Amino acid sequence: MDPRLENRTIVLGISGGIACYKACELVRRLTQAGAQVRVAMTASARQFVQPMTLQTLSMNPVATELFDLTQESEIGHINLARAADALVIAPATANIMAKLAHGIADDVLTTVALACTAPLVIAPAMNVQMWRHVATQTNLKTLRERGAHIVDPGAGDLACGEVGEGRLAETEQIIEAIAASLTPRSLQGVRFLITAGPTREPVDPVRYLTNRSSGKMGYALARAAQRRGAQVTLVSGPVSLAPPAGMKLIKVETAREMHDAVMGELDNSDVIIKSAAVADFAVAGASEKKLKRRETQPTIELTPNPDILAAVGKKKGQRVLVGFAAETHDLKKYAREKLREKNADLFVANDVARADAGFDVDTNQVELFFADGREESTGLLSKDQVAERVLDAVESLLPEIHRRSNEMPA
Repeated sequence: MDPRLENRTIVLGISGGIACYKACELVRRLTQAGAQVRVAMTASARQFVQPMTLQTLSMNPVATELFDLTQESEIGHINLARAADALVIAPATANIMAKLAHGIADDVLTTVALACTAPLVIAPAMNVQMWRHVATQTNLKTLRERGAHIVDPGAGDLACGEVGEGRLAETEQIIEAIAASLTPRSLQGVRFLITAGPTREPVDPVRYLTNRSSGKMGYALARAAQRRGAQVTLVSGPVSLAPPAGMKLIKVETAREMHDAVMGELDNSDVIIKSAAVADFAVAGASEKKLKRRETQPTIELTPNPDILAAVGKKKGQRVLVGFAAETHDLKKYAREKLREKNADLFVANDVARADAGFDVDTNQVELFFADGREESTGLLSKDQVAERVLDAVESLLPEIHRRSNEMPA
């Protein structure tokens, strides 16, 4: 289950194109997340996917006809529009977007869209030349100006044999856009600087020292902040995660590179969340050539890396500073010490010795330690849920930070 989508009614409109088959996976994923999915299909969409498939996946009747006595016995298209927490059109053809932009309602999907006041999410899919055509781009501009959330298509090989923009966005991107459309924009205009993932400290050109961080927690925080309207800069160590769309991403390898990136972005941030697992030490005098076992028995000398969190704490000013502590014992003691030493407002600590809340898993259990003495525990949650709890805590700190800033003499 996903708390962002659980018990929400998502009306999914499907218009005709080869990408219709991907809508089946979208319905399955939304249903797994706990959403109630209601599907409305155009006549062209039914040429690619049968309504029975979508009905089976969604466990709800599929609306296909505007003038059908059974489907419209209770003015079904109006009921669909009223029930929707979000209206999603995926795939959206150039034709359906033109109709939406001009207020045309000549089938069940466009009629639902015209009657619906819920957030509108549109995921276009079409031929590259159709996508680039001035009419399509003008219609997109109109829809954006009206508040529609557009999930831009990807680029690559298209079913028509051409190469370029027009591929339906990945299912995860569409779900993220749906969640964002349902999330209050409580952090609109707030600038977040978030670090994520491990760092790598070279031993020689082919070897390095690192840690087990996957970056999942930091990426979840970045997505959650963006959903709430924040402007996010993500400084990421090497991870295997897909780069989040719509935010500034700075990729780094070493702790020193991460230090320089963070300090370079500090003046452009209101909230700094240091969730990266930064290496405490680098290799002194890393070899420029690959070390050969038969030639030498090397001794690795370590040298301390910059303490990024402490450096930020010294220049924090009126910013909110959040640190993370991955511990294996005495969690509360070390978290409280770091909170004070780093001049942080909040420390998020977790026991990485736990198999279900440590590195490279999708769940986490954290303790929140506030500078004012408060403590909170999340219990075992998904990392997306933990991210929401952390951001709730950050939001509770923002009014106090802003009050202190206003009290400062000019």
